[in-house]
Amino acid sequence: MNLYILRHGLAADRGASPSSKDADRPLTPKGKRKLWQIATAMENLGLSFDLILSSPYLRARQTAEIVAEAFESPKKLKLCDALAPDGSVKSLVGFLDRLRPSPKGVVLVGHEPYLSGLISLLVSGESDLRVTLKKGGLCKLSVESLQAGRCASLEWLLTPKQMSLIAAI
Repeated sequence: MNLYILRHGLAADRGASPSSKDADRPLTPKGKRKLWQIATAMENLGLSFDLILSSPYLRARQTAEIVAEAFESPKKLKLCDALAPDGSVKSLVGFLDRLRPSPKGVVLVGHEPYLSGLISLLVSGESDLRVTLKKGGLCKLSVESLQAGRCASLEWLLTPKQMSLIAAI
């Protein structure tokens, strides 16, 4: 299985609106524009996937919706509480393990530091591997047998700037 780990795009600042909760922070207009570039780069890289799983938080959901729209696959988008900032890696792995048929490619859209911790755990078996996943950054892991521990190989990790360059090709 290929896991594509995508951090949400640029979002409104915390407290931008006194009544808004963290979960309700949307992508900024600039964040949306950059995400469209990132989705174009994903297409240029020839990525394919069977499922897009997103945190239910608005900024992550909007990020996932842009990817789904760019790939003309809105039915592949599902929300997953395990990808929320306080989500459980064990729950996420269990959810993915129960999918039938097993997907060959999955895009996971979420937040920091959760996603870096996920990458670290799947690659090294520990949660302290120093990984920096910038907003709009994308990582590819290849997995033979998914588990909540060392089971993946890091194929690549791209910054948003690198993704913009790939989009321009």
